[in-house]
Amino acid sequence: MAISAQEREIIHEILDMEQRKTTHMLPEVMENPVSNYCDPKQLEQEINILFRNFPIIIGHTSDLAEPGDFLTHDDTGVPILVTRTQSGDVKAFLNVCRHRGARLEDKPCGNARTFSCPYHAWTYGLDGKLRGMPQPFGFDSVDRDQLGLKELPAYEHFGMIWVVPSVQDKEIDMKAWLAPFEDYLAGLELGGHHVFRKWSLPRNMSWRLALEGFQESYHFCSAHKHTACAGYLDNQSVHLNFEPHVRHAVPLPNVLELRDQAPEKWEYRPYFMDQNYLFPANFVQVMTDHVYVHTIIPTGPGTCVFQCMMLIKEAPKTEKAERYWQKNYDLIRVVFNEDFEIGEGIQKGLETGANKHFVFGKYECGLHFGQKSIDDALVGKIVA
Repeated sequence: MAISAQEREIIHEILDMEQRKTTHMLPEVMENPVSNYCDPKQLEQEINILFRNFPIIIGHTSDLAEPGDFLTHDDTGVPILVTRTQSGDVKAFLNVCRHRGARLEDKPCGNARTFSCPYHAWTYGLDGKLRGMPQPFGFDSVDRDQLGLKELPAYEHFGMIWVVPSVQDKEIDMKAWLAPFEDYLAGLELGGHHVFRKWSLPRNMSWRLALEGFQESYHFCSAHKHTACAGYLDNQSVHLNFEPHVRHAVPLPNVLELRDQAPEKWEYRPYFMDQNYLFPANFVQVMTDHVYVHTIIPTGPGTCVFQCMMLIKEAPKTEKAERYWQKNYDLIRVVFNEDFEIGEGIQKGLETGANKHFVFGKYECGLHFGQKSIDDALVGKIVA
């Protein structure tokens, strides 16, 4: 993948910062109220706005590889049924029968030609239309066209399945919404990747604490002293703010060898981990030879679920390849868990009164940018 002008500028900035022994800095420190992490009313507002009006990644395109493939998703608090129609389109619906509200599908995934309600056997097509009901003479005055499944906005973009978890009267232009990343992430061709592992972890911490673990690299050499620390330059990274999204470029130590190369010969990916924050709760974390896609969803005051998939270019063809990818998977699980254990410890101390505010340092740029975007979205300044 050819290096972009943006990536060339990131390398220049990293080399300059390393030479001056500094890092990317903002003008001021930020104080963030602790109530943002533990106030039930704050969380209710975040769920009602951030997790009802913005696209959330809930799967990979391979989860719906064939017509009739479906998946269900409940972690947003909204029962969602997503399927691929016979024409190849991705459709999402509330997983709720229009007769008496029963749940249509309980399986996490599968393949079906229709969906039949277990209560009274009302049946719906892959397009959500009401196809049939037993003893229809009792409903002869009902307009079947008005009793199809309630549709949710669903999109297939960057090889991911995205759903907005509420009924909307508008479509989102995903290319416009994710425009700063369009060439970069589209160029990775993630839809053609293989899902090596997929996992979901409930955690006893605010979704905001889990989110922030991916928005700065200041913690790497303390929280990840024996794991990730040696893999990256210490607290030297570049944050590109595309409000509400952020590209966070974290350099590997070998990036310094580019100082001795002509810029026209530079490559980017072998020298960086990019933690791409796609508002409000999605990350595409691009490593040197594989990718993690994760989504963090609040499940209650002080709880969240972390959903992740590990993508590799092709399924392992040898035992050696299987061991290599398994080693990467095992390591990232350890690294992520180090963050989560600290986050759960923070959660336990939130209501002690020890802190009224958290202090975001000048070089914790992603925390500044993320907090501002959340604040702006909650008052309607940011819409998808």
